[in-house]
Amino acid sequence: MGLILDSSVAIAAERLGQSAYQMIEAVGQGNRSEEIAISSITVLELMHGVVRADTELRRAARQRFVDDLLLGLPVHPVTTGIALRAGRIDGLLLTQGNRIALADLLIGATALELGYSVATHNVRHFDRIPGLAVRAM
Repeated sequence: MGLILDSSVAIAAERLGQSAYQMIEAVGQGNRSEEIAISSITVLELMHGVVRADTELRRAARQRFVDDLLLGLPVHPVTTGIALRAGRIDGLLLTQGNRIALADLLIGATALELGYSVATHNVRHFDRIPGLAVRAM
């Protein structure tokens, strides 16, 4: 079993002044045997935040956070299997009148494909994905 971190967890940690390593340590407390990882989609979302930083100092701090995160955690790419799973989930949700953001859908599908849970501050987004175990942070 493992845990995929949603970008909301990293963003909250960075806003609190935690380093990526401190965040990883905090998330891993209580279950050292569980792999903690991120999706390549989380990398995309975090890099978006680096570029959108309103000051050079904040941009540099965010970049350092992302760099450290990439050194400290495995990054799982969006594979064909994940894309197929996400497409099935999206189709199912749309027939039920539900829609979630593509990024969250891909992060959730990554976790499902790996047999992992998702850690997030946006529980309501991920709770819509059938079969996904969601850990509120």
